[in-house]
Amino acid sequence: MSIRTRLTLWYTGILAAILLLFSLALYSLLSQVLYEQVDDTIRSRAGEISSYIQTQTDPLRLLITRQVQIPPVDVFSTSNTFVQILDRQGNIVARSANLGDNFLPIRRESFDQNLAGSAVLYTLTTAQARLRIYSAPLIILDPLEGETIIGVVQVGMSLHDVDATLLTARYAIGLGVAFTLLLAAGVGAFMSHAALRPIDQITQTALQISRAEDLSRRLPAVRTQDELAHLTDTFNEMLGRLEELFQQQQRLVADVSHELRTPLTTLRGNLDLLRRGMERLSPEDIQDILQTMEGEITRMSRLVADLLLLSQADAGVQIKQEIVELDAVLLDVYRQALLMADGVRVELGHEDRALVLGDRDRLHQLLLNLVDNAIKYTPAGGTVRLSLYRREDWVQVSVADTGVGIAKEDLPHIFERFYRSDRARSRQTGGTGLGLSIAKWIAEAHGGHLTVESELGVGSTFTLWLKPYQPRAGAAENRAA
Repeated sequence: MSIRTRLTLWYTGILAAILLLFSLALYSLLSQVLYEQVDDTIRSRAGEISSYIQTQTDPLRLLITRQVQIPPVDVFSTSNTFVQILDRQGNIVARSANLGDNFLPIRRESFDQNLAGSAVLYTLTTAQARLRIYSAPLIILDPLEGETIIGVVQVGMSLHDVDATLLTARYAIGLGVAFTLLLAAGVGAFMSHAALRPIDQITQTALQISRAEDLSRRLPAVRTQDELAHLTDTFNEMLGRLEELFQQQQRLVADVSHELRTPLTTLRGNLDLLRRGMERLSPEDIQDILQTMEGEITRMSRLVADLLLLSQADAGVQIKQEIVELDAVLLDVYRQALLMADGVRVELGHEDRALVLGDRDRLHQLLLNLVDNAIKYTPAGGTVRLSLYRREDWVQVSVADTGVGIAKEDLPHIFERFYRSDRARSRQTGGTGLGLSIAKWIAEAHGGHLTVESELGVGSTFTLWLKPYQPRAGAAENRAA
């Protein structure tokens, strides 16, 4: 079942429930009002008859004759209102002419209640019609006995008009609800179709993009400022991200293939050379070939290790969290840099003491990558300086060199994997093009970041920014104790 069908059914179902409750409440109210009008009418007529008898009875005559004058009851009747008067024995002493040969049914229980002084309302169903009857005691003021019940007055009214009105109301309400639901279902189906049409377009476009494998296509912009516009923008943003990741993947595969092809070609060539000329080569030549092969194998091993590390970074592998003395790490890197200098002067500049929270080995790898990068692109006689500054909110570690520098157009891309600028990052240096990418990941994994300032022919300065470790007050007090 489609969403638009479910929406239409839900909308129509909820509206049907609301209309049903409203119709029941309206019908109940109408029924109650009509029955109350009938009750008020017959109760009022019975009261008029009792008042008339009371006012027309002469006390002196009543005292002498002990008889009550019964009024002409037809005055109080109408075409659907019937009047009947009974004496205390239940004999009919007067009735309205519209009853003809019939009489209002007498319920013994109600008659006894009337003689006890209580009025009764009840409904009777006869062969001709349903009747609503009000039966009340006839009370007069006797000069000798005071208030005396001399009989019972019954006023009945046919419920035919009420039943007809309620039947008409039921038909009207039923037809109105049915028409309203049909109209609501049609309007709801149209509105849901119109509202979901952009989603169909999005689905079709996405399907075309998937089948054509063309991530450069985008969904048409939705002009309305609603959820669909937000969905379209989000989907287009996702497509842009996927396109970028796909291109990065293609570049990564191409770069890795290129990086591996060169050492593999070198290894194959040297193996062929050894196989065909082993007897003619001198021990020195064989040693050179083996050293070259060992260097290429080392380069491939380093490339594979770097790729494995970056894959762990992409998978969200968490680093260790321990207190690290960053100045001690920097000193270790400085000592190792002295061995790697190869004609470049390595200096230890400003050095503050600083504690950070993280992985010592990864931080050592980060700084060593920066130093290695600086030494590679600094000519002999140049300088590489390592410095550490402890600020209030940050710890800064800078690696500055006087090398060839990096062009401005290359600066935004130097942390991309396998990125090499034509001037500063030639493969002739022997790097894999992953060192700065790894350094950037390690910095961000520690909650910090890397920045770079560079100028062609002047040199570059890479700066690592880390948050200093702030011991908790309780831990500091324990160490002091």
